[in-house]
Amino acid sequence: MAHHTRTHTRTLIASGGALLAALVLSACGTADTDDAPVEHKSFAFSGKTLTIDTANTTLELVPADVKKVEVTRQVDGWVVLGSGPDPRWEMRGSTLTLKVKCDALISNCAAKQQVKVPRGVAVTVRGDNGKVTASGFDTALDLRSDNGEVTVRDASGPLKLDSDNGGIVAEGISGSSVEADSDNGTVRLGFTAVPVLVDTSSDNGKVVIELPGGSTSYAVSASADNGNTSVEVPRSDNSSHVVKARSNNGEVTVRTAN
Repeated sequence: MAHHTRTHTRTLIASGGALLAALVLSACGTADTDDAPVEHKSFAFSGKTLTIDTANTTLELVPADVKKVEVTRQVDGWVVLGSGPDPRWEMRGSTLTLKVKCDALISNCAAKQQVKVPRGVAVTVRGDNGKVTASGFDTALDLRSDNGEVTVRDASGPLKLDSDNGGIVAEGISGSSVEADSDNGTVRLGFTAVPVLVDTSSDNGKVVIELPGGSTSYAVSASADNGNTSVEVPRSDNSSHVVKARSNNGEVTVRTAN
């Protein structure tokens, strides 16, 4: 009898495993947001700083000639033995929440959202999982992703950029100050105007800072615990233009932009 029970149990487990495999195969495929339905929603906003709280979504920020905060989203995915994808968007006070939840034994969910921000509004992002991109802002940006790359292009306001797991890229920057920190990823900054303060670090990844050519000198502090350092810009300890670059594991380069 005991032998029969064990055999029956093994048969049930095997059958359950086969059923689960069949479910996965029937649902399998990579989530594709490009072909997902496009949804739009607008949110009234009258503040000076917009905070965006995200989870499990790629986020694109764009300044625009709009009076409201306008969001466009595409969500796709599948789950096995669970629920989702369940997207949520809402505005409470000055905080916009954009989250996608997949709660399942096996899942493949993806989302991308574009946010058009009224011109003149500063933006703070607290991202839980997903890359963050912003282009064309002249206001302050404070962008953080716990797991994803942070990219900024053509910005003239002060920047504070942070990623726990992902690189940081800033191109065409003309603002006076940039702080950039990555726990695991490359930090690469390119300036089109002379900054007052640049403060960068990476725990695991190289740091590259490209500054405008010319006679401006910089007070440069460059260090790497495990990697080479290279400074190829005019230097003066008394300069009011301060550049700090650190990496615990990776090269550090400060040079003139080509």
